[in-house]
Amino acid sequence: MMATISAPARPEPAHAKKAAPKRGTDTPFKRRLPLLPALLFVVAVTQLPFVLTVFYSFQSWNLVRPGSRHFVGLRNYIDVFADSTFLGALLNTVVLTVVCVFFSLLLGLGLAILLDRKFLGRGVVRTLLITPFLILPAAGALLWKTTMFDPTYGLLHFVFGTDVDWLSEFPLAAVMAQVVWQWTPFMMLLILAGLQSQPKDVLEAASVDGAGRWRTFTAITLPHLSRFLQLATLLGAIYIVNSFDAIFLMTQGGPGTASTNLPFYIYQRAFQGFDIGQSSAMGVIVVILTMIVATFALRLMFRTFSVQGGGK
Repeated sequence: MMATISAPARPEPAHAKKAAPKRGTDTPFKRRLPLLPALLFVVAVTQLPFVLTVFYSFQSWNLVRPGSRHFVGLRNYIDVFADSTFLGALLNTVVLTVVCVFFSLLLGLGLAILLDRKFLGRGVVRTLLITPFLILPAAGALLWKTTMFDPTYGLLHFVFGTDVDWLSEFPLAAVMAQVVWQWTPFMMLLILAGLQSQPKDVLEAASVDGAGRWRTFTAITLPHLSRFLQLATLLGAIYIVNSFDAIFLMTQGGPGTASTNLPFYIYQRAFQGFDIGQSSAMGVIVVILTMIVATFALRLMFRTFSVQGGGK
């Protein structure tokens, strides 16, 4: 009988061996663990003060009357909506936000269209146009108050030759002019980014087909800019609705309450009237209204993104 000789088994190549996956070594929690300090910091700085504000809004607490703090439920909210000054400040806030966002957006669009073209010194002009946005809001408010609206030495007095006290006769319009001047560069930058992201081949095809500049702008450029315009409107509205520096330094909310908006009125009730309960209720109402508007705008904007993204 002959012995059967079996061939030795060949070792598997190194690349064929697959290491068994280690479970539990790369969990989502471990991946997000480095973000935990930043998350705790954000919660401590933003959410805890808001929770305390909500708590104080249900209390009757005036700092000039020690020992008067007690729970009143929704009484502060009822008093706030019955306050005619609060309703007037709410109206001023809406008017200020809508007018400033509209004119900032319109001027930003015009400046962005001009800067999208090549010309000598475009970099210098762009830097000068961005400068108002880089100035501190307090410094910009003082600049306009002293150099523009001063009834004796202001530039408007020098140009028009009138002794009009703009801050007394047109307080809200004066504040709007300063806010528009400061936020137009922000709108311009966002819209300019949208203009420079346009596909050049589409514009060249429109030119070859005989479309004029206005037709190209309305049919191609403006629809392309819709998402950028919506983003600029949303961000501008969120920031402008909280305008405080211009009103505090230029008009002090006056004459009377003619230029008082919600942030300034909350400041008056909290730090001049020492009414912690009602000022906290006003703050909660402002946050809720801002969240409602921002949520509606974000949904509209995301819907636009999904529609335009799905069409490509």
